[in-house]
Amino acid sequence: MKAAVITKDHKIEVKDTKLRPLKYGEALLEMEYCGVCHTDLHVKNGDFGDETGRITGHEGIGIVKEIGEGVTSLKVGDRASVAWFFKGCGHCEYCVSGNETLCRNVENAGYTVDGAMAEQCIVVADYSVKVPDGLDPAIASSITCAGVTTYKAVKVSKIEPGQWLAIYGLGGLGNLALQYAKNVFNAKVIAIDVNDEQLAFAKELGADLIINPKNEDAAKVIQEKVGGAHATVVTAVAKSAFNSAVEAVRAGGRVVAVGLPPENMDLSIPRLVLDGIEVLGSLVGTREDLKESFQFAAEGKVKPKVTKRKVEEINEIFDEMEHGKFTGRMVVDFTHH
Repeated sequence: MKAAVITKDHKIEVKDTKLRPLKYGEALLEMEYCGVCHTDLHVKNGDFGDETGRITGHEGIGIVKEIGEGVTSLKVGDRASVAWFFKGCGHCEYCVSGNETLCRNVENAGYTVDGAMAEQCIVVADYSVKVPDGLDPAIASSITCAGVTTYKAVKVSKIEPGQWLAIYGLGGLGNLALQYAKNVFNAKVIAIDVNDEQLAFAKELGADLIINPKNEDAAKVIQEKVGGAHATVVTAVAKSAFNSAVEAVRAGGRVVAVGLPPENMDLSIPRLVLDGIEVLGSLVGTREDLKESFQFAAEGKVKPKVTKRKVEEINEIFDEMEHGKFTGRMVVDFTHH
């Protein structure tokens, strides 16, 4: 089978690879689509350690072709996911308390185990979530990571209907956060991005206010126009966005960090204490979060903007990603192989 494999020079080589036999509890998926995520770029570039030889990809959707011994959660013919949260230990305090993505022995697709950017992929059946009937698999691929990550972030922001949520970064993640916030949580949304094209797209999706921080102080505008946001979700990969997000919330506000810039953010301890500001990180989503995310997409409340590409274009896609040359999500199409 063809697979996109990380090389020593931080590139991707598309080459023929053979999968091992299935173990107990595993299933084999014939892959249809695999989205390309910024985390894949980090892994490819060795930012989290050397993963030479690893099959990349964690936004996968495929059809179950074979099941191993002991599998009861999937059957042949099901459409199912390959997500960043590939498997937890199943018995630690995080796994048994609804916080399974924080498992200290977690395995991640395309990083610690071989991922979904291949014609076939092995999954642990109990950790692969079924895709609802009627949901386009190309769109579902973006929900497996970008969708569930932003759904979870908006969820933990505790935003209420009619309250103001400020989203920093309206790229592949942010435009989905906007849709979940508007169409599922019924919030008022402020979109902040340095890219006017992304802001125009956000306006089309229903943003109530758009701000380009290159032209004006986003936090100041938010404080003046709405009295401060009730919560902010930061998908941008920039320290300045995190700093602005803290200044943009009102007293009692909540800042949810999703993006992963390498620098430290600035935090005024007196402001945190005196204004009761909360800052928390939000890491992807659980299997239950993914199930909910899929369902809202199946109902048409969230529609990722996807562009189908060939696996042979993967290095080109990563280059475009690094230079911010596209909006929405790039999805590798395996249906024609």
